[in-house]
Amino acid sequence: MSDDFPEDAPIMTPGALAQEDELDRSLRPQTLEDFIGQQALCDQLAVSLEAATAREEPLDHVLLAGPPGLGKTSLAQIIATELGVPFVQTAGPALERKGDIAALLTALEPGSVFFVDEIHRLSRALEETFYPAMEDRRLPITIGQGAGARVVTLELPAFTLIGATTRAGLLSTPLRDRFGIQYRLENYGPDELASIVRRSAAILDVALDDDGALA
Repeated sequence: MSDDFPEDAPIMTPGALAQEDELDRSLRPQTLEDFIGQQALCDQLAVSLEAATAREEPLDHVLLAGPPGLGKTSLAQIIATELGVPFVQTAGPALERKGDIAALLTALEPGSVFFVDEIHRLSRALEETFYPAMEDRRLPITIGQGAGARVVTLELPAFTLIGATTRAGLLSTPLRDRFGIQYRLENYGPDELASIVRRSAAILDVALDDDGALA
């Protein structure tokens, strides 16, 4: 056996991977009240969620920008939870063709949160696919080729697109402007990081003193 894979190397079985996913989910905050840090953002988001709920309409499209590891995915999931709607997740690199986007959007249930991580990695052509979907809930599709080609417009259910990016500057201005709600997440301070560690330790039932939380 190669030295790169020693015989005693741990093997991640499907069951172990499932447990790891379950652990990850258990550590994620489920509501805005559970979310630690980004207080100004959370306060503004709470107002927007309350307004959308009162109107009985989907939340406006949301852009979450900031360095990795600050909770953009968690916030997207929290938005879906707070609204009580389905959560559908994908990533920019996974969307290679217009048909990939069409398949996901047309399968959405009304009111769904559609989360696109690394949205800055979409090509310009695919960015443009989202324009009518975000503005008018319509998706023009070209069927056929050449002189016989025709455009069919698909009607989409009401939905909220949440884009997450670590490089907001790479988004085209037309796409960025279609997000009615835009937030930038800031790095956490020592006290906030300690609070996150304490919360995780409590969920895992691990003893932790103040020095350990700040280490």
